[in-house]
Amino acid sequence: MSSKKKLSYSKILLKLSGEALQGNLGYGIDNLTLERIAKEIKEVSKLGVQVSIVIGAGNIYRGVSAAAQGMDRTTADYMGMLATAINSLALQHFLEKEGAITRVMSALELNRVAEPYIQRRAMRHLEKGRIVIFAAGTGNPYFTTDTAASLRALEIDAEIILKATKVNGVYDKDPVKYKNAKMFKKLKFMQVLEKELEIMDSTAISLCKDNKIPICVFNLFQRNNIKSIVLGKNIGTMVS
Repeated sequence: MSSKKKLSYSKILLKLSGEALQGNLGYGIDNLTLERIAKEIKEVSKLGVQVSIVIGAGNIYRGVSAAAQGMDRTTADYMGMLATAINSLALQHFLEKEGAITRVMSALELNRVAEPYIQRRAMRHLEKGRIVIFAAGTGNPYFTTDTAASLRALEIDAEIILKATKVNGVYDKDPVKYKNAKMFKKLKFMQVLEKELEIMDSTAISLCKDNKIPICVFNLFQRNNIKSIVLGKNIGTMVS
């Protein structure tokens, strides 16, 4: 119980991009990267934090870019949803290798490999200490996995969304291209929308704003960042 007292957040939703899983490969799934992410998530879960996860599909498939190349947007988005299911099963494998108990819950019917997403059942899994991975976005085309993350966070009463990136937080311009890029420590939702800062899409940001769920944008590739955030350390950019 003593560890629970130190927690700043006891129920989180972690948003991972598909690109996060590819490591240095440039595409697909890098096992070493996934193993490291799984270890960190398991460690946070051991503290008594209820952990749920939404993963994108950028390492396998991008609906919007395919639509731009002439494919029907609805078909492209469904292909993207199936790609998130592949990523979810991969993460589940590595989490279970670490001894975590997990459930993959899908917004599309994939009964052989995942449970259907039911809000009350998801809450129950989390209460029992299981790590829940939400696959297939919202189950609807035209919605990103960012929006799915905001929606699931609301449905399960998450206290915060942790948005994993490759950089330390939110900057006024691309820190990879510009050495003088300035990082924000704190932002208001309206500033994100007005400045068109590409943290998450505007639907996701608006959902969080209207329902007062903070978003912490942090660097996934600095070790123990997830754990530091749940223990109240000032990491990344806080949007509230």
